[in-house]
Amino acid sequence: MIQGTLAERLTEGDEVRRWRLEALVEVGYDPTDALILSRLPEVDLHVAVNLVSRGCAPATAVQILL
Repeated sequence: MIQGTLAERLTEGDEVRRWRLEALVEVGYDPTDALILSRLPEVDLHVAVNLVSRGCAPATAVQILL
């Protein structure tokens, strides 16, 4: 879990965004990229996680998703 970070403060009060952020960081996304992706409801979390889980580099996955 991300604690005491800027990301945590930015997602305070928004449990869904925090959950999305943590899931993205857990699979390997950079915290800044994960924060951006977690804010965008049009980014499918399952697709984002699956891309990295199947071997796509997180930075490349961000480019695909955005």
